Amino acid sequence: MKAALLGLLQSGKSTIMASLSGKAIPPIGSVAIEEALVPVPDERIDWLTEHYKPKKTVNATVDCLDLPGLNFADEHGRAAARRLFNQIGTADMLVLVIRSFENQAVPPYRNSVNPSRDLAELKTELLLADLELVTTRIEKLEKQVTKPTKTQAKDKVELELQKKLQDAIESEKPINTVIKTEAELEIIKSLGFLTLKPIVIAINIGEDQLDENFDFADTEDNALDFIAICAKLEYELAQLDAASREEFMADLGITESAKSKFVNSCYSALGLISFLTVGSDEVRAWPIKKGTNAVNAAGKVHSDIQRGFIRAETFAFDALKELGDEKAVKAAGKTRLEGKEYTVKDGDIIDFRFNV
Repeated sequence: MKAALLGLLQSGKSTIMASLSGKAIPPIGSVAIEEALVPVPDERIDWLTEHYKPKKTVNATVDCLDLPGLNFADEHGRAAARRLFNQIGTADMLVLVIRSFENQAVPPYRNSVNPSRDLAELKTELLLADLELVTTRIEKLEKQVTKPTKTQAKDKVELELQKKLQDAIESEKPINTVIKTEAELEIIKSLGFLTLKPIVIAINIGEDQLDENFDFADTEDNALDFIAICAKLEYELAQLDAASREEFMADLGITESAKSKFVNSCYSALGLISFLTVGSDEVRAWPIKKGTNAVNAAGKVHSDIQRGFIRAETFAFDALKELGDEKAVKAAGKTRLEGKEYTVKDGDIIDFRFNV
């Protein structure tokens, strides 16, 4: 799972990245794309590690890309942004970081703090980037469909779809509102359209805004996830040991860390859940798409297990925690043997039986 963090200049995006990853904040003016694997906080994994005392514990991770701050105020900045957009086509989702904090030491983009304006500008630029890609593709296809090639029929189908995408973008609608079928998605998914990707909006708030509610009804639909993060405060908290961090969070009335908010929003936007494998060697969380069946979940662990799949022995984490150990779970009749088509649930602990 790869998430690209996008934000305008001085949005605090890199501070959020540092609070998530534990890395240092890059110097001002850095043009490098920073990357970090952020472990997914999961209390179930913590409990299982304490219970099984394995040699190794592996949390799920989010691969985060932090892009340099975007500036659309002039042509030079616009060109630089386009180059950056071209480098995130493989990202699974976008996190748009929007500044809401006031700080005289950090000059705001376009000389004022205006979250609604900044969000609208980012959305527009993403649409324009996709429009450029669509129009280029249409020009190519219009030439191809006049030739009697093996792909002519397929090209005609794609051309009609690309024209539908063009109409949507010109009506200021993202591509993900237009694609309705898996067949359509299959046609365009390799092109890396930005507005096809799931999006989370991260509002970077000030310490005086911890209890504030944010309303973007005029600029966004209700389908997107919004999270409020005080990047400065979260970065300071990330420097503390666990006990001190919990104490300060309690004093400030913060019930959920930035990392937990961020990861949970990414999971929700991407439609992900985690199943678990346990034992004395390893406790691990495996992220999968909601609705994945047992045989495809087995393939996440190893292709040999998927190929030789026989059964999935499974029970719920909650049952294990409630009853104390696997023996008690079996005695209570809460362990099941499931076949290939079983739909894996979040928190399932699975031992795959296979033969190769």
